[in-house]
Amino acid sequence: MNQYPISYVQPDDDPLDIRMDNVFKAVFTKDTPESMGALSRLVSALIGRNVTIVSILANEPPVGNVRDRQIRFDINCRAKNGELVNVEMSFNPKPFEPVRMEFHAAKLFIGQDIKGSDKDYNDLKQAFQITILAKERFFQDEHFFHTFTYYDPINHISLNGRTKIITLELSKLAAIVEKPAHDMSVSELWAVFFAYLTDRNKRGKINEIVALEEGIAMASSVLMTVSRDEEERARVMRDEKIELDYQSYMVYEKREAKREGKLEGKLERDKELLDNARNALAKGYPIETIHDITGLDTETIRNLSTT
Repeated sequence: MNQYPISYVQPDDDPLDIRMDNVFKAVFTKDTPESMGALSRLVSALIGRNVTIVSILANEPPVGNVRDRQIRFDINCRAKNGELVNVEMSFNPKPFEPVRMEFHAAKLFIGQDIKGSDKDYNDLKQAFQITILAKERFFQDEHFFHTFTYYDPINHISLNGRTKIITLELSKLAAIVEKPAHDMSVSELWAVFFAYLTDRNKRGKINEIVALEEGIAMASSVLMTVSRDEEERARVMRDEKIELDYQSYMVYEKREAKREGKLEGKLERDKELLDNARNALAKGYPIETIHDITGLDTETIRNLSTT
């Protein structure tokens, strides 16, 4: 049961969407007991045992506000026992997301230092790549939660390795959100919180979840603080606008390039047809035959004989 002071989401509250990358990081990377506590509880829920996150690894530029957080790709952190955890919210994941997760899980694991005469491979700590997929679904089953490890699918033997990839697909919660909150697992509580926090029709369910899970209560408290701070909220919205503008620009450029490519291709095909028709005329082929072969209208073919 939640022992943390509960701050319910009020009917007129307008919380920022925690599925947005920069909002997610603003909630879970603040240097406050609530933020670090929420991150610890989230990671614990997803890896299936209690861990305490003690630091955000400074392997990227330091973060001072929401705008700076946008340049971070993830929340790279270390647990009290030395285990490494990479947590990220992917609002619009790309088709290559599964292999990207594999790459970052491997990178996180091999980044550990075991050089020295007093260390060996047994000193490697477990590494977890946790990715929350906000909109897209990547796996064909209906399960929203997956844990991937090295595994021999033919002989059904696990390597029992020390890297794990954990995913939450928030697009698969239609049935879960209808369950009573007290019947949900902790991972389900977190997933529903992420997916439905801004849905006013689910506000009652969200408040039930906040009351049940201490980590979510902490995350909700931090989020509402960010949402109600006019300056910080303005930065978040500005960052979202910049990101959307850039995304729209890239889509426009791709469409223009595709359109121009089609136009150039059409001109090239038309030139080839005209050249073929002109050669056929020179060899004495009838106009109607050239029309049947090339598809060019007879008037165009006839005009070629005078050019």
